[in-house]
Amino acid sequence: MGTKAAARIEKLRDAIRRHDHLYYVEDRPAVSDAEYDRLYRELVRLEEEHPELVTPDSPTQRVAGQPVDALPTFEHAAPMLSLDSDEDPDSLRRFDERVRKALGEGAEVAYVVEPKLDGLSVELVYEGGVLARAATRGDGRRGEGITVNVRTIRSVPQQLRQPAGGPAPPPRLAVRGEALMPLAAFEKLNEGLLADGKEPFANPRNAAAGALRQLDPRITASRVFAFEAYDVLAADWEGGEAPFATSTQELETLRAWGLRVPPWRRVGSVEEVLDFHADLERRRDQLDFEIDGVVVKLDDLAARERLGTTSRHPRWAFAFKFPPRKEVTRIEGIAAGVGRTGVVTPVALLLPVELGGVTVSRATLHNREEVARKDVREGDWVRVQRAGDVIPQVIERLEADAHGQPYERGAPWAMPRQCPSCGTPLVERGPFTVCPNAFGCPAQLVGRIVHFASRDALDIEGLGEETARLLVSRELVGGLADVLGLEAATLEELPGFAEVSAGKLVAAIAKASHVELERFLYGLGIPEVGSAVARDLARHFGRLADLRSAGAERLQAVPGIGPRMAEQITAFFADERNARAVDDLLARGIRLVEGEPAPAAAAADLPFAGKKLVFTGTLTAMTRRDAEELVARHGARATGSVSKSTDWLVAGEEAGSKLDTARRLGVTVLGEAEFLKLLTDHGVEPEG
Repeated sequence: MGTKAAARIEKLRDAIRRHDHLYYVEDRPAVSDAEYDRLYRELVRLEEEHPELVTPDSPTQRVAGQPVDALPTFEHAAPMLSLDSDEDPDSLRRFDERVRKALGEGAEVAYVVEPKLDGLSVELVYEGGVLARAATRGDGRRGEGITVNVRTIRSVPQQLRQPAGGPAPPPRLAVRGEALMPLAAFEKLNEGLLADGKEPFANPRNAAAGALRQLDPRITASRVFAFEAYDVLAADWEGGEAPFATSTQELETLRAWGLRVPPWRRVGSVEEVLDFHADLERRRDQLDFEIDGVVVKLDDLAARERLGTTSRHPRWAFAFKFPPRKEVTRIEGIAAGVGRTGVVTPVALLLPVELGGVTVSRATLHNREEVARKDVREGDWVRVQRAGDVIPQVIERLEADAHGQPYERGAPWAMPRQCPSCGTPLVERGPFTVCPNAFGCPAQLVGRIVHFASRDALDIEGLGEETARLLVSRELVGGLADVLGLEAATLEELPGFAEVSAGKLVAAIAKASHVELERFLYGLGIPEVGSAVARDLARHFGRLADLRSAGAERLQAVPGIGPRMAEQITAFFADERNARAVDDLLARGIRLVEGEPAPAAAAADLPFAGKKLVFTGTLTAMTRRDAEELVARHGARATGSVSKSTDWLVAGEEAGSKLDTARRLGVTVLGEAEFLKLLTDHGVEPEG
């Protein structure tokens, strides 16, 4: 019976895989839902009777498993770079000119153009033709492992197909693609969230990212996704060479292996790219997925190798974006929303309008001065736009309604005098209106908790935005100090928590409560105080009590702190609510690692006294934080942004936009080896 059952199980699996491929990849189902369900139920029954025959690639294993405590981190098989992009046709033409010039006169240049999918970039790794791992793009070099969640996506084959007459999948294959949430599924999800009194997602991309990064894969399984593959990142080709020489052949091969690929066209000129772009933009609202432009890629893979990449972008590809979409609608009302930093932002409540495949009912008005400048009022007809993933914006007021008729205007709008979240009197800071109740305002508290738990602050693993929002909404945390009193038994009752994960979070909080002064200062979220300034303050004053009692004049004695920053710091500690919040944290268990104030006279004698350094990218000899602390101990300031006053930018691997800024400003750029030599030349011993 075992042999007979094994044969039947394999036959059912093949049939279900075939029907999954026809339905989810090719969009042409061959059987009714009832017949598919019958086959699936039979497979489930046989596997339950013969558990020893269950394999990881069985269609039944798409069913989500149990929640995990944390997402693992994986290094990608090859860097997942971003694309250079613009919506200006002249930028596209310049890209084409650069490609043709680099390849040489007379070289044949052809491109593959395809929709720029607006989803979550994902790496799939197949071993022996079976899905072994899936990860988010992350920082381009490493991403979060989301394998159990990706297994629930029906258009992701658990096992690659073996095409008749075509190349077989290699023993190991890494594929890049986009995980997408269909617009219909996105709208249904948001309707459910609104019905439950929860905040809806801003766009399908955010919804996809949120669902695929869930610790509980059952949440992912409850949502509808598709996956479109468009690039082979890396592979162990038998014989050492890929079975295709062009991107066109690559896409055809991926499709033959059972992966869904985006529609594409091979073109030979910029004009043909413009035609494809215009055609796709006309049909944009008819598509089931959100796109924000077209991707232009050199077709010849060997030519791609010759062109290579920059530290951030491939030189052989370009994203030609769509311009922002605009629609006309009416402002039904203007509400004041409180952000995580306390800034109160006026938000236009709109007559719902379809904008880019999404029904828009809210748009930002930025600040009170912007409202006055545009002179928008409740009842006005306005033009709104949505570009990329930003919140829709009101760009101008119209003199006539949607039918071209003039309308009667309402009274000018004014900011409320009290915070709509906590009732605290609001204050004005430049063009912004702010709720000063930093630690007691529920609308700000979620962001405060996330910042307090971040890596450069207390570094509390497991305390992210989702957990923080849950703690505040359940009224388990009414102030920052309440985080320190959380108990495992209470956490276990929350969605997504189990005994192990609850215990880990409580242990992480307890461990983080013994914290260096500079991390604590950064975690408080004092205006203008980033991690570098927090470090300078901690080293200068040594003790929290001395810093809290320091006036603006003493603060300005700290290198890099000017009048504005000094005013912000003194105002923060002088506010009774903030002072009470700090006292509560100390009373509830924060144990500060403090030191003695830095001797003022000795500072000028340090080897890097008065110098400013910025670090970017990844260092190998030490971490960036260790490097920053090392130069700070020897008199330098390690800041987070590049300016004309920066003495050196130290660029590690995968350096970011700071490198471009430094070159533009003429700042001296050092590689890691040059930085280590600089240390040695100044008598500073590098620390590994």
